[in-house]
Amino acid sequence: MNEKKKIEIIKLYLIFGRERNKAFKMLMKGKSKWEIKKETGCIIAVNGANFAINEGEIFVIMGLSGSGKSSLLRCINRLDKPILGAIVVNGSNIVTMTDEELRTVRRKKLAMVFQQFGLLPHRTVWQNIAFGLELQGVRKKVREQKALESMRTVGLAGCENQMINELSEAMKQRVGLARALANNPEILLMDEAFSVLDSLSRIQMQNELLALQSEKKKTIVFVTHDWEEAIRLGDRIAIMRDGEILQIGTSEEILTKPANDYVRNFVKSRVTKAKGITSVID
Repeated sequence: MNEKKKIEIIKLYLIFGRERNKAFKMLMKGKSKWEIKKETGCIIAVNGANFAINEGEIFVIMGLSGSGKSSLLRCINRLDKPILGAIVVNGSNIVTMTDEELRTVRRKKLAMVFQQFGLLPHRTVWQNIAFGLELQGVRKKVREQKALESMRTVGLAGCENQMINELSEAMKQRVGLARALANNPEILLMDEAFSVLDSLSRIQMQNELLALQSEKKKTIVFVTHDWEEAIRLGDRIAIMRDGEILQIGTSEEILTKPANDYVRNFVKSRVTKAKGITSVID
């Protein structure tokens, strides 16, 4: 059965720095990222990413700090604009969109959940969840209805009037997730969304995300550095290094058929730390 492509990343390059064009030309000539940085001061954040994400899947992006995983996610929402390439969402290339077109896509198609919740401490739970809708000019009655529905979805019913500073970290993350879901986006982008939580809260939020996915069938792109989280959540996993995607596959495919020595060692070092699954790599 052919999967429907929800997001297509086509020959994508993202470079940070003033001399981006020079850096890109050097990259095309085969210069290393160290040579490029030394001569131009530029950083190669995403290097030729080329893949598709299927509708309704949880697609996990993994890598060490500085590997480019968060930069790639920010490209999908066009918070960072690539120097070259296409990001096709529902058949439309968001790289070439006008600001107004992009606002429409973000309002109707995409939502993002960050590692740091970005909540407003002087507002209640309900007001935080409805805040994005308020900025869009949604009528108060509609805002209230959507926010309450979103709160029920993530287990916040009854917390409407609590202040943010009264909540635990896990509850704050629920508020962040509810705010992202309030406008019923087709695509959910999550950047290390559970990384600041303690282990029990993290597992609880993973369970809730899986339950949400079972019911809502969103397309979710989830960035993490945690292998256990990746295999628990991901239908497919992408491994990144120095801005490049080295392998995409199911957790089983990556474990049993790593693309190269780096992927093998990257996964092995994480699997051996995880209780109960060390035998997988023996």
